[in-house]
Order: sequence, then C-alpha cells, then structure tokens
Amino acid sequence: MGMEIVVGCSVLVGVLIVKWVIRNVNWWFYEKKLSSHMRSQLPPGDLGWPLFGNMFSFLRAFKSPNPESFLANFVQRFGRSGLYKAHMFGNPSIIVTSPEACRKVLTDDDAFQPGWPVSTLDLMGRKSFANVFGNDHKWQRKLTASPVNGSEALSLYMKYIEENVVAALHRWAAMGRIEFLTELRRLTFKIIMHIFLSSEGDHVREALEKDYTLLNYGVRAMAINVPGFAYYHALKARKSLVAVLQRAVTRRRAQRRENPSCPKKDMMDNLLEAADEKGRRLDDEEIIDILVMYLNAGHESSGHTTMWAAVFLQQNPHMFEKAKAEQEETVRNRPAGQKGLTLKEIRKMDYLNKVIDETLRVVTFSLTVFREAKKDVNVCGYMIPKGWKALVWFRSVHYDPETWPEPKKFDPSRWDNFTPKAGNFMPFGSGSRLCPGNDLAKLEIAIFLHYFLLNYELERENPASPVMYLPHTRPKDNCLGRIRRVS
Repeated sequence: MGMEIVVGCSVLVGVLIVKWVIRNVNWWFYEKKLSSHMRSQLPPGDLGWPLFGNMFSFLRAFKSPNPESFLANFVQRFGRSGLYKAHMFGNPSIIVTSPEACRKVLTDDDAFQPGWPVSTLDLMGRKSFANVFGNDHKWQRKLTASPVNGSEALSLYMKYIEENVVAALHRWAAMGRIEFLTELRRLTFKIIMHIFLSSEGDHVREALEKDYTLLNYGVRAMAINVPGFAYYHALKARKSLVAVLQRAVTRRRAQRRENPSCPKKDMMDNLLEAADEKGRRLDDEEIIDILVMYLNAGHESSGHTTMWAAVFLQQNPHMFEKAKAEQEETVRNRPAGQKGLTLKEIRKMDYLNKVIDETLRVVTFSLTVFREAKKDVNVCGYMIPKGWKALVWFRSVHYDPETWPEPKKFDPSRWDNFTPKAGNFMPFGSGSRLCPGNDLAKLEIAIFLHYFLLNYELERENPASPVMYLPHTRPKDNCLGRIRRVS
C-alpha cells in the first residue's frame, strides 16, 4: 500500500511538473529574452499553451452564447488593468481594452504599424491597403478615400443605392421566405461592385460574390492550411477571386491601351490611371489586393449592420414607430417635385442616425484590429515590447458600463444630448487608418432603413435563433424570415 501511495504521488508530481513546464514554454520563448526591467513593466496576463497560446479559450468563448467570457476571465484573474498580455493568432500580444489605451495605439503611427495575422495578410493580400505603410499607405488612401467617401461621391452614388434598395425590397416581399442577411449582403455587394467595377457586368459580380463568404471565415482563423480548416478553404476562395479580378484588370488595361481617351467609369479606371509624384503606377498585384480588400470590407459591415438595425427596431415596436414617424415627416417636408432622398435629408434624421450609431456599438462588427509595436512603447503605464502585437479590443470599449449603462441593451435614446469622449466609440477605427468607407456604409444603412420603415416589416421565422460571433455577429439562420409590405 505504501509503495502504491509513493508511486501515485510521484505520478501526480510528474504530471504537475510537465504541466508547469508546458505552461511556461511561451514565457521562456518570448518573455525571458526581455530585460528584467521590461518584464517588470509588462501588463498582467497569461501567454497560454505552446503554439496555440490563448486561442482555445478565445474560440471556446466566441463559439458560446457569451463571447465576453474570454476577456472576463482575464479581468477576474488579473483585475481591471486595461491591458493584458496573451498569445493570440500565433504571436505574443497585448490585448488593449481601455478607451485611452486603444486611442493611443490607433493614433500613434510613430510607435505602431499594422500587425495583422498571417491568415489576414495572405487572404487580403500583402499589398492591400490594410498592410502597406508610410507613403504607400497615404497614396492608396488618397486614391480611394475621397472617391468613395467624399460628399460629391456620396451624392453621386445615392440614386444607384436608392434604386437598388427599392427594387430589392419589392423583390424580397414577393419571394416569401428568404435569408434576410444573405440578401442584404448581395445587395451591398452589388453597390460596392458598382463603385469599383461597374463596367464588368453581372457575371463578374456573381463569380466574385460566391467566394467572399468562404474568404471571410478564414480571415480571423489560424493559418492552418489543411483540408477541413477555414483557412484552407479561404485560400482556395482567394485564388478564385484573384483569377477573376486578374482577368478584369487585364481586359481593362487592353481597353485603355486601344482607347487612351476613354472616360473613367469606376474606381478601377482611377487605379489604372493613378501615378504618384515620381510617375510610379500601381501594378496588377497592388490593384487586385486593393480590390479584394475594398470589395470585402465594403459589403460585409454594411450588410450585417443593416440587418441588425432592422432586427432591433422590429424587436422594439415603440422605437420602430418613432423611427418610422421621422421618415414620414421627411417625406412630408420634401419640396414639390423632389424625387428621392438627399444627403441633407439624411443628415437631418436625428433619431435614425442614433439608431445606426447604437447598432454599430451593440454589434461591434470588428471585434479587434491588430497593430505591431515598432519600438518598445509605454501605454498607460505598461510596456508593449517591440515586435509584439497590440490587439485593440473594440468590444470591451463599446461594452464598458461606465460609458454605456446596460451596455448589451439596444437603446438609441442613450445618445440624446450625449457625445462620447475620444476613444469611447470607434466602430470604424481611429487615426490615419480610420475606415475610408465609413460614410458610405452609414449612407447605405440610412437609405435602406428609410424605405424599409416606410413600407415594410420583417417577420423572423426563428426569433430565438442562436447567435454566431465568428467571423462576425449574426443569427445562425442568417435571419430567416419574410419581408412584408405594409403600406
């Protein structure tokens, strides 16, 4: 009996030692090489298991009904420090959760640069807008932001957006049972295709559209290129997208060589003709990576946010009626002879704009963005070592009860006479990498809600459908239901 106890104790001690060694592999690999002074100034946290780091607990939380449990575990173990060390997406990382720290990371371009995971870089493209730095980034932003987001451009796109929204709602009402989110994504993809590739026709749009869902599932996945994993299927989708876009770029270059004076019709023409101050032009890879990123970002966020805004309003009849009354007043006050919305009208829709901002806050389409420290940098009293990733955790900012009482509650009235402090509301990021299509996205959402509120209602088939949080927040059934015309 005594020998059995000794053996049992020895096995237990051995298991504990092995577990301790494994749990400290990442510490030895990443922290031990830092100076003792640097180590003492790191934020509290846990680098997790070798290779996988904290990804198991991250995925477990975000595949559960309570994604906030991931960060809550850090808070419970280490207190409310605002920054936590972790090992995420294959890299030693600092999760940044406080508004002040998030704003510092996003606006300090001298200390931070893009630090997206390998999966994102591979799928969006190494020369995409999201990954280029310095002058190349400024040039690409200058080429694309104003033609997408400027007042003149928005006024130009309004008629096309309106026509397609009205036609889509009419069609959906006649279709009966639909996946509301799927149809909205098709609608917003058609709009962004019009802006970037209007000359390419429906066959190109349909060829691209079918691959973007697979691409999105891999953007935040671990870079495991093995059949059955999201990243593997996303890479295949990327290859297909690039092939379609390469054919379009080649065809458009040939057309412009044959007729150099032909007018510019869309963003691709602008990209083909663009030259910097030294005369350098974008090559095919740069153009394709810009298109891949913009076409993806330009329809996913607006499609999902529009769906949730409609769902939240439908769930709250008094809010629905208040928003509808505002739209009816807009129509009544319209000058005789005016057809369609104007930018001025949309900007005067006080309640609807609060509905949109509240939806952006509650949904938080992008749960985090990735930066990399270019040097050892102090953020709110903690050090982020050079080369480590900084994950700006938007969900924690938008769900902070000190700024947003009852943060999970959808309540547009919280915006009455309230302007959040800098860093407390960042649905489109901040700093020099603020989403260049933010105004376009809000315009699309406002136009859709205007016509939806006036004439339609959403009847969900499964109001209690479970919610998925990866890669973006959505009902598991993609909001299955019917659009009914009510007037």
